[in-house]
Amino acid sequence: MGRFLQINPDDNVIVALDPISKGDEVRINDKLTVVAEDDVPAGHKMAIKDIAEGSNVIKYGYAIGHTTEEIKKGRWLHTHDVKTNLEGILDYKYQPDTEDIQNKIEKMGTQSRTFKGFVRKNGKVGIRNEIWIIPTVGCVNNIATALAKEANNYVEGSVDEVVAFTHNYGCSQTGDDQEHTRIILSDIIKHPNAGGVLVLGLGCENSNIDVLKPYLGDFDADRIKFLVCQQSDDEMADGLEILKELINTAKDDKREDVDASKLIIGLKCGGSDGFSGITANPLVGRISDKIVQCGGTSILTEVPEMFGAETILMNRCKDEETFNDTVNMINGFKNYFTKLGEPIYENPSPGNKAGGITTLEDKSLGCTQKSGSFPVMNVMEYGETTDTKGLNLLCAPGNDLCAATALASAGAQIVLFTTGRGTPFACPVPTMKIATNPTIAQKKSNWIDFGAGQILEGRTFEELTEELFDKILATASGEKLKSELAGFHDMAIWKQGVTL
Repeated sequence: MGRFLQINPDDNVIVALDPISKGDEVRINDKLTVVAEDDVPAGHKMAIKDIAEGSNVIKYGYAIGHTTEEIKKGRWLHTHDVKTNLEGILDYKYQPDTEDIQNKIEKMGTQSRTFKGFVRKNGKVGIRNEIWIIPTVGCVNNIATALAKEANNYVEGSVDEVVAFTHNYGCSQTGDDQEHTRIILSDIIKHPNAGGVLVLGLGCENSNIDVLKPYLGDFDADRIKFLVCQQSDDEMADGLEILKELINTAKDDKREDVDASKLIIGLKCGGSDGFSGITANPLVGRISDKIVQCGGTSILTEVPEMFGAETILMNRCKDEETFNDTVNMINGFKNYFTKLGEPIYENPSPGNKAGGITTLEDKSLGCTQKSGSFPVMNVMEYGETTDTKGLNLLCAPGNDLCAATALASAGAQIVLFTTGRGTPFACPVPTMKIATNPTIAQKKSNWIDFGAGQILEGRTFEELTEELFDKILATASGEKLKSELAGFHDMAIWKQGVTL
């Protein structure tokens, strides 16, 4: 690829793939050579044309902000001289490519692959056979953790492990905030990656077990069991006996061949850098397309990181109703910020900026590439589970743990997580870390599962798409990811209201 990349022919900036030093001559094409006026770090942008003050900076073929002073070609462009163009609540018009949408819909489900999963009684498919402990309230977190540690001594058969998913909520909440907690907990309790679940309550909390049970609907009483600690003389002994029963029930579960149409993948990025929109995110977009072509489902979330690129998603909506749902999701999230007195565009993060991302548009145009090219088939509220094949949008924040948990609660059996800075976290389901650059893949090999930065070293998207898809199917068939091998498991619920 050379030392730089001009992503779109209309761009007035290039991205440095390696550091560019002041005075370097950078040959853009046969007709244009630019002398660097500044040092340009890898992942950052350099102007290849003179840009007047107040004019748009173009990357990916779209404006990512405007200059705050006159820029001469060869200058390093970043937060010191570029500002966002984004504003508040906007009006949108549905402008779809109807022919392309219809052609893509006709390709959905036309390919076939298989993996080995656990088919549950309700027809859903798990890619793990874990025993989960789900507290109804944070007060019993330590009991849940202690029970999981003890119960892992009794794991046998096809049971992977016993995991406690602690959280801080379930009490002292009101309104929608409490409601969302109950919905998320019930979604996780019913997740097919769990071969058995112990719901662990305290007894006096707002979201106690009796309150939570109606949210579960019909459930397998052999696989989901309950313990109220205040009603037990010895909650450790009683909890351990229940966990032994669940292990005994699940130990004989067998993996069987399952069509890839049963796969639901979550799409998430975090610790993004200037390479995210060049390597890992477009690679994951190709994976999303491949899953959809196999008849499966992908889910894109982190709404604030759609701001500035939302019209691309809106114009890919399958119909005007889905378009309106997307508009409501985007503007509703902006209202969430403004009603709390917070700026809508308090983004990117310090790590994003250090990696070369300048504005929210810059970040969003890279972020949304994880959605691939297929139409948006459905828009989900936070806590909703999907039964819609194809690409879904999910309302959730950009926070890594909250968003990844929301993807799991929406039904994803695995989350694909692209990162340029690296992160060790995991969510309730296997969380595959995909590095955007070779440096982080090598430095944090104990965190990273796949290196999309190989694109920068000459590998093709076609080659890596096949390799990554094979790895996803292997993971779905039982191959453990780095965070699983490290024993990392996290769950975070989106706090949206007051605490009493």
